[in-house]
Amino acid sequence: MTFGKILVANRGEIAWRVMRTAKAMGYRTVAVYSDADRDAPHVAFADEAVRIGPSPVGESYLSIDRILEAAHRSGADAVHPGYGFLSENESFAAACEKAGLTFIGPPPAAIAAMGNKAAAKRRMIDAGVPCVPGYQGADQSDANLEAEARKVGLPVMVKAAAGGGGRGMRLVEHAGDLVEAIRTARTEAESAFGSGELILEKAVVDARHVEIQVFADAHGNVIHLGERDCSVQRRHQKVIEEAPSPAVDATLRDRMGAAAVAAARAIGYRGAGTVEFLLGADGAFYFLEMNTRLQVEHPVTEAITGLDLVEWQLRVARGEHLPLRQEQVTFTGHAIEVRLYAEDAYAGFLPQTGRIDVWRPATGPGVRIDHGMKEGVAISPYYDPMIAKVIAHGATREEARPRLIRALTETVVLGPTTNRHFLIRLLEHPDFAAGEATTSFLVKHQFPAPEISDAHWTAAANLLWQASAQKYPPSLRGWRNSNPEPTPIRLTAGGTERLMRVREPEPVDGPFHIDGNDIVLDLDALTVRFTDKTYAPPETAAAGSDGKLRAPMDGRIVSIKVAAGEKVSRGQTLIVLEAMKIQHQLKAALDAKIEAIPVHEGQQVSNRTVLVTMEPDAA
Repeated sequence: MTFGKILVANRGEIAWRVMRTAKAMGYRTVAVYSDADRDAPHVAFADEAVRIGPSPVGESYLSIDRILEAAHRSGADAVHPGYGFLSENESFAAACEKAGLTFIGPPPAAIAAMGNKAAAKRRMIDAGVPCVPGYQGADQSDANLEAEARKVGLPVMVKAAAGGGGRGMRLVEHAGDLVEAIRTARTEAESAFGSGELILEKAVVDARHVEIQVFADAHGNVIHLGERDCSVQRRHQKVIEEAPSPAVDATLRDRMGAAAVAAARAIGYRGAGTVEFLLGADGAFYFLEMNTRLQVEHPVTEAITGLDLVEWQLRVARGEHLPLRQEQVTFTGHAIEVRLYAEDAYAGFLPQTGRIDVWRPATGPGVRIDHGMKEGVAISPYYDPMIAKVIAHGATREEARPRLIRALTETVVLGPTTNRHFLIRLLEHPDFAAGEATTSFLVKHQFPAPEISDAHWTAAANLLWQASAQKYPPSLRGWRNSNPEPTPIRLTAGGTERLMRVREPEPVDGPFHIDGNDIVLDLDALTVRFTDKTYAPPETAAAGSDGKLRAPMDGRIVSIKVAAGEKVSRGQTLIVLEAMKIQHQLKAALDAKIEAIPVHEGQQVSNRTVLVTMEPDAA
């Protein structure tokens, strides 16, 4: 089967990543985009781009009709679904085939076979794949599920049969919680997946989440590419992934790999897939589910195998044999990946939105950052808030882990709150460093928001003084405030306000490290970021208690925008001041009447000079 133009039915990081390989192999690429993604990097990178609708996913990335229409309009003859959205939708795969498009993924029947956890588990039992004891029957009444859960024995997992990602999933440790867990899991499953069908599984306590990457071609060849350990999770969603697993030796890898290959063969699989297992402390492992697509964490497998999994997908889709036999697959070193999200890890992992003002991903040996980001792009409420995947590879785990910490430390992202600092703390934790993290890692270990010390407040005040006073251009390093009086700096962070007084601060370039954390100065936006909190600068022109408006620094009056006796509104420009080659628009801090303007254009002023005298507007 041949094709020459590939439409990537996805967005962001994965769309960009797929297109990089496709272009390297000589294919033309087509991006699709919603209104929210009009200016996204993956759109600019593609050879062609087609709008598929408004921002909501149901009217764009989840619309089969609109994506097929985009393929028709662009002349694409193949579709890569990426991950998420329609990647595991058998109806989409079938529609592509019906439209004469090559679907770069498994056959629709294979997707359907693994799309329902209950049916998939029954099939795996028949194929001899080890499965967690439980219930996956047709009687879905609350009473029967409660009775079956008691037979399985507590603790038990209640799971939605039709979906994943932690939705419709409940851990029940006490018999009195069973009825409520079943009801809430069903309600959540119906809302998320359109099906309230549930399965029950014996909870494997302190297990590891280990998955096997499998690949199959259309000629009956199936192999595995080793395992990934995804045990560090929050709300059953992966946070850190690594390959190989610290808990898997060569013998166990062969056993788990053979089970994964058997699972793929049992459903007539083709392409890239992942068979997920729970691995107990005793070495026993149990089938969880199969993801019939490329995984978010595929880069760690690529790092230790030296293979391009997207290239393999394209070769398999055009009918080629797998490039390697099982005995030819080798593993080199260790790789770890973290997911950098726009979320507040210290407030229940609440997703964050907003514009990315500064984006400077780290570089260096063994560091890979997959992203679909650029400065000025907004993290939208319509889609997953992942900013990037940060991956480090080393000869050993203890080479890869500190390398990843360094990469996160050196990555600068300003705008929405992120989990960057939280990820560093996880990687530094002794249990993770020792390779002992299980799925209960984030339950056992609490990571409260760090305290902001006096040293941090002082450093932030110093940086903001420089930013608001001069933006600290390199040509002005060494400049000192001629005013002997300290400059007041108001700071707000984490709901706390501080009034700092700064006198001739030492020049500091960001990132500025204190106590292992960092403060990043954004010179353009006049903000300071510390531990993913924003420090706002003081008003550059605020009226004091005496009602007088003062210059924020020494400078020259460029223009005067008001006259004596005039009434002004809060925020209205009063004077434009040029100081240290930076223009500042001095604005009214309250609704007021101008009493006097004891200055004129071209006059040199200092921050002790009274520029404007105001009184509150009684009207």
